[in-house]
Amino acid sequence: MQQKLKNVIDAFAFIGEVIETKPFGSGHINDTLLLTTNKGAQYILQQMNTYVFPHPQQLMENVFSVTEYLKKRIVERGGNPNRETLTFIKTKSGALYYDGPEGAFRAYRFQGDLFALDSARSPKDFYASGKAFGKFQSLLADYPAAELFETIPHFHDTPARFEQLKEAIAKNEAGRVEAVAEEIAFALDREQESGLIMELQKQGILPLRVTHNDTKLNNVLLDPKTEEGVCVIDLDTVMPGQAIFDFGDSIRFGASTAAEDEQDLSKVELDLELFAAYTKGFLEGCGDCLSDQEKSLLPTGAWTMTLECGIRFLADYLNGDCYFKTAYPAHNLVRARTQFKLVREMEEKQDQMQAIVAKYQ
Repeated sequence: MQQKLKNVIDAFAFIGEVIETKPFGSGHINDTLLLTTNKGAQYILQQMNTYVFPHPQQLMENVFSVTEYLKKRIVERGGNPNRETLTFIKTKSGALYYDGPEGAFRAYRFQGDLFALDSARSPKDFYASGKAFGKFQSLLADYPAAELFETIPHFHDTPARFEQLKEAIAKNEAGRVEAVAEEIAFALDREQESGLIMELQKQGILPLRVTHNDTKLNNVLLDPKTEEGVCVIDLDTVMPGQAIFDFGDSIRFGASTAAEDEQDLSKVELDLELFAAYTKGFLEGCGDCLSDQEKSLLPTGAWTMTLECGIRFLADYLNGDCYFKTAYPAHNLVRARTQFKLVREMEEKQDQMQAIVAKYQ
């Protein structure tokens, strides 16, 4: 084990001595290791990306306060807090994370008896994911969302994302603007419509909630026996926001018939069966915590999040791929194109989406 990594590991209050480290997961942002100790304990160790999260102390305060609150609510409902939310490990000095010359690192208990999926094997998997994220909303319905730090300002502020895209177009840092004129036009044609939910929030019509902000299928751990969603993970972007956007981001990622970076756009469609399964689970998990207006705007949330993610990928491509990890030069452009194809699908199937929400509302 290299000395720098050993210094980081030695800082945490793990049970036993770490005897094995190996890369883990497929996230775009943080570098992640799975640690195993001589006592049989396993932990996740992550180096936080301080380019994306420039205030790791605020991030970790959010994470610790939310998980501690979740544990109390889970116990009140007769659940198991050690399985149903993450348990973060403090350093030996009692700090929420390690901050040293090697970087900013945090650790939490690995739940090896649960598993995650990168794509749904069946509508049942997506239903389970929806119910887990809905329950996450229900458990945190009374948490004072405004007290959380906004660790990435304007994260799901779609009008602000459009301003970032237009800035990227103007600067043309990577010299790529001319080659993507079609994609730029597609995005800008939809700018005016994209700010509806943020405007309703500003007017106080939609309530501010604790939101996950990265509600992909693989951020729910499932029980291998029951195949039910047990634990919501990857809480880096827990912030004040809109439940509508959490729903929408799940649909964007999970109701597509293709991978997020599929190059053959003919394979990219919105699967209405998967949309229905997730909607049913999400609304069941939420119980009565959402207003009727929030429920009616769920399809709009899906469209908005898909468009927003597309313009984020496109802006990052124009900026020279500074934010998202890429495997090849056009990776972010490919991702943007898949999102824009899904936007078209949602526009064509908007009436069907609304009917599905009404059915389970």
